[in-house]
Amino acid sequence: MPREFSRNQRLGTQLLRTLSELLRFETKDPRIGNVSLTAVDLSRDLSVARVYFSLLDPDQDPVPTTEALTNAAGFLRSKLGKAIKVRHVPQLRFMHDDSAEQAVRIGRLIDRTIEAEAPDSTDEH
Repeated sequence: MPREFSRNQRLGTQLLRTLSELLRFETKDPRIGNVSLTAVDLSRDLSVARVYFSLLDPDQDPVPTTEALTNAAGFLRSKLGKAIKVRHVPQLRFMHDDSAEQAVRIGRLIDRTIEAEAPDSTDEH
């Protein structure tokens, strides 16, 4: 009988929670201040963690934030090693998650389509 949650999922959840706290309380780089971590995807051997983040301001360029997170990866990894009990702390690779921005864009497209297809209320038949 398979387990309800695999070790991979449990470790990913723990990494996400701990990294969120570390980013909020331990980092001082202003480029990281408006970041929300959305998901952690671990490799099968748990050696690499892809950490997805979104920006609170969707119009902001994600490149400087990605660079800041990449520069802080070593610091964050050392803090993770002290906070969680694993033999090897995975490498951290930060990736921008633009799904929220895409959802807003799709919502706007749907609204425009509905407005374009709706009959004018001023026309009388």
